[in-house]
Amino acid sequence: MLEIANLFASYGTNDVLRDTSMQIPARQIGCLLGANGAGKTTVMRSLSGLLRPLRGSIRFEGEPIESLPADRIVDRGIVLVPEGRRVFAPLSVSENLEMGGYKLLKRRRHAEFRRNLDFVLDLFPRLAERARQPAGTLSGGEQQMVAIGRALMSSPRLLMLDEPSMGLAPLVVKDIFVSLRRLKQEGLTLFIAEQNARLTLSAADYGYVLQEGRVAYSGPAQALRDDTRVQAAYLGA
Repeated sequence: MLEIANLFASYGTNDVLRDTSMQIPARQIGCLLGANGAGKTTVMRSLSGLLRPLRGSIRFEGEPIESLPADRIVDRGIVLVPEGRRVFAPLSVSENLEMGGYKLLKRRRHAEFRRNLDFVLDLFPRLAERARQPAGTLSGGEQQMVAIGRALMSSPRLLMLDEPSMGLAPLVVKDIFVSLRRLKQEGLTLFIAEQNARLTLSAADYGYVLQEGRVAYSGPAQALRDDTRVQAAYLGA
């Protein structure tokens, strides 16, 4: 579904990503592991059109997307849940979800908007309880539900999440990952960038480990869990 080949990306004079290549098959969960500064967010920004790569290719369902702007990439079906959630704090939960489905409403695809909203509220029932509450007053876990729900409102085929566990209590993180597994069961493809390697590898089908902007290790999630180098560096073993 997603193919990244020989990708280089930078914010200035030094390359952050160096000759990075990955593949994410359809209807699977791929994960991207690495320490702070390894380049995980840069990968996500490059895939979502927020950062233009220096060189290399990104193909989604066989079509090149590396030169497309962010809104066109969303139209193709790739949506990012950003690091830190980035909810619209003054807006209510309902208004945040409406923002996620803005293009559906603009194009008068009201039935699809309603189906997506029903699905999001079934996935995260607490959002229905908080529908009129300003998103900025929610707990961190509830804000993460809003951020994921907002992304789902646009009918993505590939959902990318950058550090979804950041700043959340362990029980909340567990609930979020249960929801992500359900999304895979519903046929959605997911790509998760995380520092929480143990939990992420338990949910993923395939993983990549970034070190200083390069893929250091890759393989099926179980193989990475069993790799002594990954254990020593990321699993506390």
